[in-house]
Amino acid sequence: MVRKPRKPEQKTEPGDRVIDAALRLATERGWRRLSLAEIANGADLTLPEMRALFASKTAILNGFTRRTDARVLAGGKADGSSPRDRLFDVLMRRFDVLEPHRDALRVIVRDVAFDPLAAVCQGAQVLCSMAWMLEAAGLNSSGPVGAIRTKGLMVIYLRTLGAWLGDDSLDMAKTMAVLDRGLARAERLAGIVCPTSGAKPDAPEPENG
Repeated sequence: MVRKPRKPEQKTEPGDRVIDAALRLATERGWRRLSLAEIANGADLTLPEMRALFASKTAILNGFTRRTDARVLAGGKADGSSPRDRLFDVLMRRFDVLEPHRDALRVIVRDVAFDPLAAVCQGAQVLCSMAWMLEAAGLNSSGPVGAIRTKGLMVIYLRTLGAWLGDDSLDMAKTMAVLDRGLARAERLAGIVCPTSGAKPDAPEPENG
């Protein structure tokens, strides 16, 4: 019998250990009272080691958001023939990525509401994330139109996030319904967040003269 060599164990990156420890401890102890020292201990790092990775708890949350972006984008091209369908696919993919951390996010969202500075900082990161979600759906996030799209998608996403946090169904029917209504409303109102197939909102205007 020939014994196959063991594959070397893949070590979790320190940054991921910090994020995962913060999420786990938030579920157990709450977010507002959770200290950086407790997170470092949970990640099996010293304070100087963790400080080199994250300057604050808000930075940890922003790191979690960026990690979520990366995992959504790693899923490849969005499915759907229309911009609305592709945005629906991308955002539902995002909720699939977030699913293992739903309990922690319920606690964090509740506690961050009492910390205006953290809410503002996290809001800026979410806005950046929505630009990447637009790009994943094949929509340009640059320029004035891109800025409007990004802000509009952020509103839709945050409303859907609230529904998702309270949606305990196996098929996420409530979440999908809220997201679909939000995208449909955006499509009807301006056709900017979800432009129709024939629209070309990014086409340059012809020069005068």
